[in-house]
Amino acid sequence: MAVKTQISETALAEILAGYALGEYKNSAPITHGSVQTNYLLETGKGKFVFRYYENRAKESVLFESNLIHYLKEKNYPCPAPIKNRHGKYVGDYNRKPYLVFEFIEGQHLEEPDENQREQLIEKVAQLHRITRHYRPRYWQFRWNYNVELCRELARAAASRLNTDNARQKLKWHEQELLKLRLPAALPKGICHCDFHFSNVLFENGQFKALLDFDDANYTYLMFDLVGLIETEAWRYGVDEVLNFAEAEKIVRLYSKYRPLNRLEKRHLFDLYRFSILIDCLWYFDRGEPADFYEKRKIDFLESVGREGFYAKIFS
Repeated sequence: MAVKTQISETALAEILAGYALGEYKNSAPITHGSVQTNYLLETGKGKFVFRYYENRAKESVLFESNLIHYLKEKNYPCPAPIKNRHGKYVGDYNRKPYLVFEFIEGQHLEEPDENQREQLIEKVAQLHRITRHYRPRYWQFRWNYNVELCRELARAAASRLNTDNARQKLKWHEQELLKLRLPAALPKGICHCDFHFSNVLFENGQFKALLDFDDANYTYLMFDLVGLIETEAWRYGVDEVLNFAEAEKIVRLYSKYRPLNRLEKRHLFDLYRFSILIDCLWYFDRGEPADFYEKRKIDFLESVGREGFYAKIFS
C-alpha cells in the first residue's frame, strides 16, 4: 500500500533532529505491508524506520510502544522503538503520532517453506508465553477482541450501511454471538492478529523479526492460533472446508512451545467461530444475508459440530 501522507525531506530532517541518530541523509517511502505511512530513513548512524499513524490516537500508539519495549526486554525478535532526546517514544507531526524504529535487515517470504512456517508458529507461541496476563498501559485504547466489542462494531456497521441486508446480517451475527461459549478463565494476553508475510522477516532461512503491531490487542491467546490455522489449513475456493490434518499439525506444533490447557482445547471451536465473526465486521456489506462467505464458514463448522471438531484436532 502506497504512503498516504507525503512528508518532505525537510520535515523528516527536522523530526530526526530530535533524536540522537546522526545527521539526516535521505529517505524513501515503504510501499507495502501497512495501512500506516512508513519511510525508510538513512542517517549518519545507519537506517531507521519512521512510522506515521494515519488512523490511531496517541494513546493507541503508546500502547504499541510500551508493548514492544516490554517484548524487547524479554528478547523477543521485533524492531525496537527509539526514544527521542526528551526520553519519549511517541512524537507528533501535524497532529498525528509517529514512532521511529530500528531497521532490521531481512526478507519477506511470500511462500515460506515448512521449516520457516514452524519457526513462525514457535514465535507466535513465544509471544503468547511472554504476554500472558500482560496488559500494557493504554490497553483500553485498542480494539481488544471480545464479544462485547464484536457486537458493538456489528451494530455500528449495520447502522452505517442502513440497508435491509445489513439489518438481516446483524440479526444473524447477534444470534451467532449468543451461541459462543467463551469462559472467563480462558487465558488472555497480547495477540498480534496480522501474520501477513509482509509482517514477518527471515534471513538466510531463519526467522528474524515480527513487524507491525498495529492490530495487536489484549484478547484470548488462541485468537492468533486460529489465525495460523486459517492461513494454512482453510481451503479457499469452491470446496471451502478446513483441512483438519493440517489444522491438527499446526495445533500440535504450537503446543510444543505453549501447551494448551484443557479449557482451551474444549473451546478452540468457539474461538474459531468468534474469529469468523470478527472477520465479518470488516466485510459487513459483502454478499446476501442468506448466503455470504462468513456464514458459509460458520455453517461448515456447525456441520462438524463441537465434539467432532475436538475429536479431529485433539484425538
